[in-house]
Amino acid sequence: MSHEPFPLDPEQQAARSWFEQLRDRICAAFEGVEREAGSDAAFVYTPWDRTDPDGSPGGGGVRGVMKGRVFEKVGVNVSTVGGHLEGEFGKTIHGAGEDPRFFATGISLVAHMANPHVPAVHMNTRFLVTTKRWFGGGADLNPPLPRDEDTADFHGSMRAACEAHPGPGDYPRYRTWADDYFWIPHRNVHRGAGGIFFDHLEGGFDTNFAFVRAVGEAFLDIFPAIVRRRMGEPASDADRAALLAYRGRYAEFNLVYDRGTLFGLKTGGNIDAILMSLPPVATWE
Repeated sequence: MSHEPFPLDPEQQAARSWFEQLRDRICAAFEGVEREAGSDAAFVYTPWDRTDPDGSPGGGGVRGVMKGRVFEKVGVNVSTVGGHLEGEFGKTIHGAGEDPRFFATGISLVAHMANPHVPAVHMNTRFLVTTKRWFGGGADLNPPLPRDEDTADFHGSMRAACEAHPGPGDYPRYRTWADDYFWIPHRNVHRGAGGIFFDHLEGGFDTNFAFVRAVGEAFLDIFPAIVRRRMGEPASDADRAALLAYRGRYAEFNLVYDRGTLFGLKTGGNIDAILMSLPPVATWE
């Protein structure tokens, strides 16, 4: 499922290859959960391309979406893009103030679940190159009906990934960063139960890349386990109503505050892939 963009240097190729491999493993794990639930749902993959503002090839990606019995809607996207950042927006990107050229490769995942007792989840890790080179990303749990056990296990997994890589991994800082970032000011609430968030992780590519891989592995280990724990629990009409109302809050954050959404729109990304994070159904009452 490789999607060829333009010539990559060894670090860019290594990051891109990892994100694609992680995508394949996550999608296989999620399809496995669907099989356990008696569903034959599978991911549908759609490749896309972009053109840089100067008319040259700008890379692209593959959007994967599955709608099943357990995963009401889950999207797993991998993109590898590059070219030139335009105007004032370019000046806001780390290291791009004087040189508008950029490269970005990453994986972005959002899962909206059918059972209100199964938390939604977001995970994203990425590698960017401007005049600087850095990793960013994180993972956060978004339960409509929070359960202490799930929250503790998710945070424990992220903490272990950080503690195994004490150079770049700083769990207390990244947990606070996630709490601050995933905050909905106009609602005065957090978007979910938190997780970790980090950005502008520069220097020592091999060390930082190892940490980013550990975050991906931790996610792949813990989230399917939480899904299996909750997917068979009975849900009432009130539980479903809580799910739909919570999804409204999720959509508000992603459309108003999320920097990844803005980056994708401003760099000519695929609209369907960018807005894949929105839930299939939500309510505002």
